[in-house]
Amino acid sequence: MDEKALAVLRRGVVIPASPLALTARRRFDERRQRALWRYYVAAGAGGIAVGVHTTQFAIREPEAGLFRPVLELAAEEIGSANEGRREPILAIAGACGRTKQAAAEARLARELGFDAVLLSLAALSDAGDDELIAHCRAVAEVLPLVGFYLQPAVGGRVLGHAFWRQFAEVENVAAIKIAPFNRYYTIDVVRAVAEAGRDDIALYTGNDDNIVLDLLTPYRFEVDGRVVERRIVGGLLGHWAFWTRRAVELLTDCHAAVAAGAGADPALLRRNVETTDANAAVFDTAHAFAGCIPGVHEVLRRQGLLAGTWCLDPAETLSPGQAEEIDRVRAAYPHLNDDDFVREHLDDWLR
Repeated sequence: MDEKALAVLRRGVVIPASPLALTARRRFDERRQRALWRYYVAAGAGGIAVGVHTTQFAIREPEAGLFRPVLELAAEEIGSANEGRREPILAIAGACGRTKQAAAEARLARELGFDAVLLSLAALSDAGDDELIAHCRAVAEVLPLVGFYLQPAVGGRVLGHAFWRQFAEVENVAAIKIAPFNRYYTIDVVRAVAEAGRDDIALYTGNDDNIVLDLLTPYRFEVDGRVVERRIVGGLLGHWAFWTRRAVELLTDCHAAVAAGAGADPALLRRNVETTDANAAVFDTAHAFAGCIPGVHEVLRRQGLLAGTWCLDPAETLSPGQAEEIDRVRAAYPHLNDDDFVREHLDDWLR
């Protein structure tokens, strides 16, 4: 990876997991997709992840045929945004499937100039650790790797400490997105990286249920007779795909608190509860995350960034009562939204 890109990744930034913009006929809406990415850049995001869970894995299906078009458009838009910038916006592509498919998707991302690939292991649900590591090494030979602990509720699998200890020894690992929505599993990952001595691997939260505390917590372990501390430095999150301006401010506040040694600031602890409550509404925890993607779409629709909540699968819609829950958290926590910021710039982004 380019040294400037590596420096950005390791410092810790906001990386929205991009949704897919569709028309009412469920066709790719390039105009609104560009507008969405321009919003992320203007909001201060340090990267954009595409082809990931929030973008809908179904973009790879032949009837959709959208994997390459989405990545091509993202490469073009991010490349344009990077012109004249001192620090690049990171371009991260999702890759999934068994080894042949995942490596092919990584090669496409490399061809288009992406910085790294976020690798889902959901397709290898029955594989043992050795097979999983061989798979990861094959993809890492193509492009720097962002490991991905995806929660089982949305298609992931449990990955133990032993797996992550081996994964941390894969040379071309640049970062890990920790998103099992589980404190025990989160500690497994951080401890494994600490034990491997890999202080060059950036740790990112994907735990939408614990974002702020993940960013504030010092993870300390005794390794070979000495105490090793690791921090989660940023987030690669579907939750940060909306209200992104506020997410950037939140990460800045968390970094400042850590730098000052301030510990658990009560205001940030309150923000953790507020953020988690808002996420519960948008991600539809009441229905086991069934409406998580249309929930993100609904927030962006209300802001005018998306035209609707349509997904590639017509059955993937808001759950009963989900819109009302979004109403509730918007009213309860008006300081979490960035509606004014979007309203001010939307016409420019839609140009």
